[in-house]
Amino acid sequence: MIVRTTDEITGTERDVADGHWRSKRIVLGGDRVGFSFHETTIEPGSTNHFHYANHVEAVWLVEGTGTLTDRETGVEYPLAPGTMYLLDGHERHTVAVDESGPMRMLCVFNPPVVGTEVHDENGVYPLVAVPD
Repeated sequence: MIVRTTDEITGTERDVADGHWRSKRIVLGGDRVGFSFHETTIEPGSTNHFHYANHVEAVWLVEGTGTLTDRETGVEYPLAPGTMYLLDGHERHTVAVDESGPMRMLCVFNPPVVGTEVHDENGVYPLVAVPD
């Protein structure tokens, strides 16, 4: 059994920030459960371009509002607490956060990230092998 809190992760190597986002990586590949689980916060008023070419990501929005744009199709989706989106086709996407406050979401990645990943210039997380 694994039990962790975001308080104990804060300020450790599992607390990763880059640009306008911060990811508290609660479950990682090294935990050997087949997925990773993160609490991600994105700054208000920011526009963020992502592309998970190597991962499938499921996102559950718990705080904040904004817009998700599928850059493959141009379709825009409103984001608000209770919204889920699943990037099952490795879609290039943009998350624009409203000025009213930060966006906080819970994210699941498969394959799992190992914890050191940050987005490259194309918004992609590299595929990093889970160490033995």
